[in-house]
Amino acid sequence: MTNNGEKTFFFSFLHRVMSSFTFTYQQVLHKLYYLCPEIIFFMKKLTIEEMNRISVTDFHKAKKLPLTIILDDIRSFYNIGSIFRTSDAFRVEKIIICGITACPPSVEIHKTALGAEDSVDWQYYENIFTAIDELRRNNYMIVAVEQVEGSTKLNNWNLKKNTKYALILGNEVKGVKQDVVNICDECLEIPQYGTKHSLNVSCTASIVIWEYFRKVIKNGISL
Repeated sequence: MTNNGEKTFFFSFLHRVMSSFTFTYQQVLHKLYYLCPEIIFFMKKLTIEEMNRISVTDFHKAKKLPLTIILDDIRSFYNIGSIFRTSDAFRVEKIIICGITACPPSVEIHKTALGAEDSVDWQYYENIFTAIDELRRNNYMIVAVEQVEGSTKLNNWNLKKNTKYALILGNEVKGVKQDVVNICDECLEIPQYGTKHSLNVSCTASIVIWEYFRKVIKNGISL
């Protein structure tokens, strides 16, 4: 099936057929797929080739999100790798690694980054304050992702036009340090409604990066 009109006709026809028999919807689809699999291919999983992913070389040349991620004292290699992978997916311009956070190359980082540590630019600073000072000189908005008094809930976050952002993610246990929070322009918080008080840092990174990407694209900036 090649278009929505064909799909609509097919499902309308299928509904009429099912109303005359005792088969379930799933049973009918299974039988149709067995007899003629090509008619069900409008939901076929894409192959890697069909996804048309760009090469690492092309990634380095491509336009990036005006977003830098700062990882301060992240202890898990797997969390670091996962954040690299999310950053690759949404073309984050750079990851800044600070403190005890491990740097590529690393077998453990690679297990979750799956090569994204080669595509996403990164830089190491022993001291996060040095990194923040340099970003400020380059007109970045410094934002901590942390639960604080007066935080901005992620769903209420409004991006400033023509502004580059640097998001700080802190240690898995202690979070973003208070003396770092003190010098940030803003603090973002992901609203949560369960029994736990926090999310895994790599999950947090994915949610916040996606929300930033969504808002940027909605504002008319294309990649």
